[in-house]
Amino acid sequence: MMLSDVMEDYLKVIYQLQQSTDDRIKTSAIADELDVTSPTVTSMIEKLEDRGLVDRKKYRGVTLTDEGETVALEVIRHHRLLESYLTEHLDYDWSEVHEEADRLEHHISEDFEARVAAALGEPEVDPHGAPIPGADLEPPQRPDGESVTEFSEGDVVVVEEVADRDPKILSYLAEHGVEPGVELEILEVAPFGMVTARSNERGDAVSLPESVAHHVRVAQPAEVES
Repeated sequence: MMLSDVMEDYLKVIYQLQQSTDDRIKTSAIADELDVTSPTVTSMIEKLEDRGLVDRKKYRGVTLTDEGETVALEVIRHHRLLESYLTEHLDYDWSEVHEEADRLEHHISEDFEARVAAALGEPEVDPHGAPIPGADLEPPQRPDGESVTEFSEGDVVVVEEVADRDPKILSYLAEHGVEPGVELEILEVAPFGMVTARSNERGDAVSLPESVAHHVRVAQPAEVES
């Protein structure tokens, strides 16, 4: 089945939105994520429905069919393997790789994908901590972590994943050593959402505005080890 890049982008976005809810995905949520109008989304959803890739209920939203989910997982696998390859072998900064991977993810062959995965040692997560779907395209298990804003002063947590879409946020986090695998002690949670934490790896404190902290998923060490 030949799909356009835009169709694959829609399927990927719907899959990602489905990870945070048990409800159907609304047209408005897809429009916000892709920065397009709701009528544009409606038109594309109709095309995806005709191809059996989404299940649409009028006024209630959409979900992916099994076939649509498989396509989405393949695109996500390409994207996250490419991000890993760009950082590990081509010296890209982790703040630069999202847009490059977005451009390339639709155009690599399955043979190229397999060679990239082998060269990387079949990684389970990308540079930002996001799980990479396996070659069988089964949905990967998402870590059980929560936003760092959900924890309290005195808690010790380990960074599991950071959102990869905003280069400025990624640069800020990297500058202060907030990366997957790093242990943080929560020093203060301000009423307006600012989280101050100390990196137990570097020893210095970092202030995370709510708009930044929201993109950092963490878990307590016992949860990470289990």
